[in-house]
Amino acid sequence: MHALLMTLLVIVALSLIVVVLLQSGKSAGLSGAISGGAEQLFGKQKARGLDLVLQRVTVVLAILFIVLSIAIMKFV
Repeated sequence: MHALLMTLLVIVALSLIVVVLLQSGKSAGLSGAISGGAEQLFGKQKARGLDLVLQRVTVVLAILFIVLSIAIMKFV
């Protein structure tokens, strides 16, 4: 049981790293550094398409990572 949980944890951790690296940055370049706060304040930058999917997958993988980590600590 412990080996199965560890294997799942490693797979989830690697998947989480890949998904986070695939996401685009909130502010790209100098224009984002200058006006990034104002755009977020007025809602001009909304998560669309692939960014929204990656954001949701990141949340699911993060929750799964935490649950598996706690489960491994219970079985040790």
